[in-house]
Amino acid sequence: MAEASVETGLRQLALPFAHRPRFERADFLAAGSNAQAMAWLDPRRHGAWPSRRLALWGEAGSGKTHLLHVWAREHDALLLPGTALRDLTILFRAPDRWGGVAVDDADASVDEPALLHLLNAAHETGLPVLLTGRSAPARWLVALPDLSSRLRATQAVALGRPEETLLRILLMRLLVERQLAVSAAVVDWLLPRLPRTAGAMREAARRLDETALAFGRRVTRPLAASVLAEMLPGSTEVAMAADRDAEMEFLL
Repeated sequence: MAEASVETGLRQLALPFAHRPRFERADFLAAGSNAQAMAWLDPRRHGAWPSRRLALWGEAGSGKTHLLHVWAREHDALLLPGTALRDLTILFRAPDRWGGVAVDDADASVDEPALLHLLNAAHETGLPVLLTGRSAPARWLVALPDLSSRLRATQAVALGRPEETLLRILLMRLLVERQLAVSAAVVDWLLPRLPRTAGAMREAARRLDETALAFGRRVTRPLAASVLAEMLPGSTEVAMAADRDAEMEFLL
């Protein structure tokens, strides 16, 4: 499991260790929802990026950050978080050092001048730029006219909502990464009750891991039902299922 624990009576006190997601190419789950993004990231298409800029956008957990990390690693690109940009023009005085620039959560940047300077420096040195965000760059709320113009000229590619098969594979992979042994029957029960997003799969895996560790129990349907009830507190159906399963487990 992703956490260490110590015994405290009938319940264990969970001591959290950060679970670090894997961003390897082999771990990326290709599907129709991300096929267009993968096609645009083909090295042979870099020349087709307008102004040598591409933006991947989609909801949390859609895979855009995973693809950004893979691209940055394979192209020796400078990888930056959009939330912590500074004036990085000095880094491009030796353009041969980098194969490109990758900015994750670029739409979250509060330093518009820094983002503009970065895009300008990359353009002047001929480096490709890959951005990620929750929406297409043309929709980002920016005040600087020059930055707005460059963002509108950036090719934007959406990552769609993951398919049912992709969600199942993702959930099972996340459980394996956390060393959780969960039966197919529990997964079959849980999956259709979760929100249809990759983010929900990640949250479910995290909560299952934490709850199983805290109580020192394997992941059963009653435990999964209690986790689901916490994730979806307003769902009467889920709450009733959690109560029924808790009663069944008590009787067993």
